[in-house]
Amino acid sequence: MTAKSKSRALGGEELERFGAELDALRARTVATLGQRDADYIRRVVKAVRYIDVAGRALLYVGAIGGAFVNWLFWPACVLGVLLIAVGKILENMEVGHNVIHGQYDWMGDPHLNGKTYEWDIVATSENWRKTHNFRHHTYTNIRGLDDDIGYGLLRIFPEQRWRPFYLLQPLIAPLFALLFEWGIAIQDLKFGRLFAGKTTLRKMKRALSAVGRKMRRQIVKDYLIFPLLAGPFFLPVLLGNVAANLIRNLWTWVVIFCGHFTTDVETFPKEVIRNETRGHWYLRQLRGSANIGGGRLMNLMTGNLSHQIEHHFYPDIPANRYAAMAVEVREICERYGQHYDTGSLPRQFGQVVWRILRHAFPSRPRLRLRLEQAVAQRA
Repeated sequence: MTAKSKSRALGGEELERFGAELDALRARTVATLGQRDADYIRRVVKAVRYIDVAGRALLYVGAIGGAFVNWLFWPACVLGVLLIAVGKILENMEVGHNVIHGQYDWMGDPHLNGKTYEWDIVATSENWRKTHNFRHHTYTNIRGLDDDIGYGLLRIFPEQRWRPFYLLQPLIAPLFALLFEWGIAIQDLKFGRLFAGKTTLRKMKRALSAVGRKMRRQIVKDYLIFPLLAGPFFLPVLLGNVAANLIRNLWTWVVIFCGHFTTDVETFPKEVIRNETRGHWYLRQLRGSANIGGGRLMNLMTGNLSHQIEHHFYPDIPANRYAAMAVEVREICERYGQHYDTGSLPRQFGQVVWRILRHAFPSRPRLRLRLEQAVAQRA
């Protein structure tokens, strides 16, 4: 059963009212943006800085103390790694992702400008603005237009054409999770075009240059400079930085996949954007997203992407507002008979895992896909 089958069909005027109510919620929220929101994001930025400093200090203390004194210092290393990972998660998700969306451009703060902010990850913010801000948020879950559907590696939906390569995705998916920042970094390069002969090696090298510079900068920072500061204790600090990045990558992958690939999430044919009204656009975002329950700590640690539905509705609204907006969004959806997909992290992640395992194998095309194709042919 899909989100569409759980939802009531909306007629033209009703669909227009549905979109108008969600637009009105946006307008009311924008009208109240101010100092409270500016203070919030600046507190998070400051917290990221302090958490990172504390984490790195504990990692050095644990590495040096563990070598000179005894093994009792090693828990300091573990705590240091966890703090570094938490700092990176907050910087990437609550600060970087949201700032790059332009959520805080109204502040006029050059350090929080969505067009110039560069985050602590091997992917460039410029490429992310193209692959995520534009392609994903414009063409959410539209097959052939949204590159985030499986990220070119995974078959998540039965509408995706099956290939023998997908038999490996139960092994590829966890590896992709651990290396997620690298997958995001090369997403816009589309190496498949090179292998298919649709671009040249020279053009690919030119496209890789900016990404390569960012990768080198991150590698030097995390895997050379910080470990070298530990002197002869280079190795444990290096391993600590590697572990922190892997934790950050895994958590980010889980959050993003739980927001896009649960059981009720749908994909759409390209034809849906023909004469798409505002109400239709909201329905597509609703049926292509899922939320994660969990309260304030979950909201903070996911960059408020625990409210993926609200984020898809309002990507340029400060994410700290999503929890309050979600109350009204859910009420509007219930009033119009629309399924609002939300659940705990274990529940949503379990559905993601099942999709990955199930669609690694061939499956019959759904009747809905055949109907979509028939409608497209008549259009």
